[in-house]
Amino acid sequence: MSFAFRGRARRLGDDLNTDYIIASTRKRDTLDETVLTRYLLETVDPAFAASVRPGDLIVAGRNFGCGSAMEVAATVILAAGIRAVLAESFSRTFYRNAINNGLVPVACDTTGIVEGDQLEVRSTAGATEVTDVTSGLVVAGAAMPILMIEILEAGGLVGYVRAGAGLK
Repeated sequence: MSFAFRGRARRLGDDLNTDYIIASTRKRDTLDETVLTRYLLETVDPAFAASVRPGDLIVAGRNFGCGSAMEVAATVILAAGIRAVLAESFSRTFYRNAINNGLVPVACDTTGIVEGDQLEVRSTAGATEVTDVTSGLVVAGAAMPILMIEILEAGGLVGYVRAGAGLK
């Protein structure tokens, strides 16, 4: 049970709430995450959504995903092609929404990672490690319980249950 992937760092700050990830005004028209991707983080950086490339990784500071517990914040990030969010800490509800939808939340020290760095993330049941390939920096992330890794490997909670893993 493990996963590994690489991507470009997209650097953000602290206390990024779910309404910054996708503005409430945008959710009035639709909850279709494929439509909402064009507005991803528009209140933080209006050019962000247009600059995202599949495989990018969000790198943030403390308290990522604070605010309301709306699931669409995690699904819009995934729909944009972003596989993981690395942050010093997460709001509890965002963390669970991320896992349940197949978005990988990695809690780690992000202070040495800068915009554009190439990162490699490896996780097993025992440990998570982030390597900044650009600078050579290696940081340990918080280990995830085996159940969370299994859910992520299945693409989220729905995939996990459909595979019968949740019906033991």
